[in-house]
Amino acid sequence: MPLWIAVTIFAAFMQNLRFMLQKHLKATQLSTAGATFSRFLFSSPLVAVGLFVYLHFASLDVPPLLDDFWPFALTGGLAQIIATACVVALFAERNFAVGIVFKKTEVILTALIGLVVLGEGLSSFAVVAIVIGFFGVLLLSDPPKGGARFFNRATGYGLAAGFLFGVSAIGYRGAALAVMSDNVFLRAGLTLAIVTAFQTIVMLAWLVWREPGQISKVVTSWRVSGFVGVTSMLGSFGWFTAFALQNAAYVKALGQVELIFTFLGSYFIFKERSTPREIAGIALIVVSILVLVASF
Repeated sequence: MPLWIAVTIFAAFMQNLRFMLQKHLKATQLSTAGATFSRFLFSSPLVAVGLFVYLHFASLDVPPLLDDFWPFALTGGLAQIIATACVVALFAERNFAVGIVFKKTEVILTALIGLVVLGEGLSSFAVVAIVIGFFGVLLLSDPPKGGARFFNRATGYGLAAGFLFGVSAIGYRGAALAVMSDNVFLRAGLTLAIVTAFQTIVMLAWLVWREPGQISKVVTSWRVSGFVGVTSMLGSFGWFTAFALQNAAYVKALGQVELIFTFLGSYFIFKERSTPREIAGIALIVVSILVLVASF
């Protein structure tokens, strides 16, 4: 099995576990921003220490960075912050499975971003996948208690998260490739350390300005928030390593294995049950993802 496949599956599992913990934090004690901040506050120092230890024992120096590293890394970091906040906010609107499936529109939206921004053509498989996924989103976008179909917060949060996670994936792959080293773990680790430090500073500044009380709440909830940080560090390192090894589109496509973990968590951990319409929408999006994977 190629290394990028193994680390992608590992990253998907860790990411799903982190979102489960953040859903718990959002539901019990933290705001959307506070639950988002929890992943960066505790993961950033762990990543920095891990990178330092690796450099020391491997007798490596910090490699130089190309000029385009910074726009890629900072754009990806900001996009991930907002995307994570959208997913956490979405959990308050819909159940865990629906929230994560909405997020998984990132694969389809990334294909559209490539078409519009980069002029990359779409295969017939990709077009079919986008059409199927559209109808899946159409079903999922209906609020369980009625209301506007597309113009509701759950749909907005879900599609925004999918779009922004696609942007962050492209940014992280570009940043990892701009690290002047043949060592894939060093490229991934250095990129991750810089990005998470930047994200921690941005989130800290935001909370000081807008929600100062949330900082102490995140620290007080360290038992859960710290675990969020650990799963975030492990998951992020997996994603960054995969992006350094393989095209982001392939990595994101394989990353849909997270849906399996999502359904198990939603059913057995949160005891949630989806409506028939939601199940149909989830099924269509899963089919669209499989079709898109087949096009790679």
